[in-house]
Amino acid sequence: MDAHPPIVSQKDWEAAVAALRVKEKAATRARDALAAERRRLPKTRIEKEYALEGPQGPARLVDVFEGRRQLLLYSFMLGPNQKVGCDGCSLVIDQICHPAHLHARDVTFAIVSRAPIDVIEAYRKRMGWTLPWYSSFGTDLSHDMGTGPKEPKVGEYQDGESFALSALLRDGTAVYRTYVTTARGVEALGAVFSLLDLVPYGRQETWEDSPEGWPQTKPYEWWRRHDEYGKA
Repeated sequence: MDAHPPIVSQKDWEAAVAALRVKEKAATRARDALAAERRRLPKTRIEKEYALEGPQGPARLVDVFEGRRQLLLYSFMLGPNQKVGCDGCSLVIDQICHPAHLHARDVTFAIVSRAPIDVIEAYRKRMGWTLPWYSSFGTDLSHDMGTGPKEPKVGEYQDGESFALSALLRDGTAVYRTYVTTARGVEALGAVFSLLDLVPYGRQETWEDSPEGWPQTKPYEWWRRHDEYGKA
């Protein structure tokens, strides 16, 4: 039999929710304070001209903004020797909201990977995504963003791709980087993990602090590309 939360009266349940709500509001205010601090970060200019390839052909980094002043650029793990994208990055991109809402606030969302554009386009069509996705194949962009594979030392294997979310600002033709995050910082991109945090069993991963008997599996292992769930 599956484990379940304890059963209490309606009154006791309301009291427990009210007590938690106080902590939730404090966390919200702390998150607002972090966002305010993030808005006050300095910026650093990106001096290089990168020859990218997009769905419509050659593009510079400034072109990725599509005329808007702000850009959220997601570095997606899809390297030159791969044919399909990372399942975790795919989960992230599945959750991106309709871009019109970002466009209304002068923000473009775009993706970049080191794979050639034909590989990117094939995978984008498989996933059914319409977000703009650019290839940085043959450029230093991914390395300069800190997501390209590191150069191996003698006797070591080459490390693989990494992922990150960068915030960029355009002033005329000048492009600046204002923020970057990776690892769990990119959870802010989508609702899946936030929604799982609301249900009784949570994300059901072993790192979580859950009551004894709660269903749990190792992190990452349950993730699939959205057309692969239910397949062996």
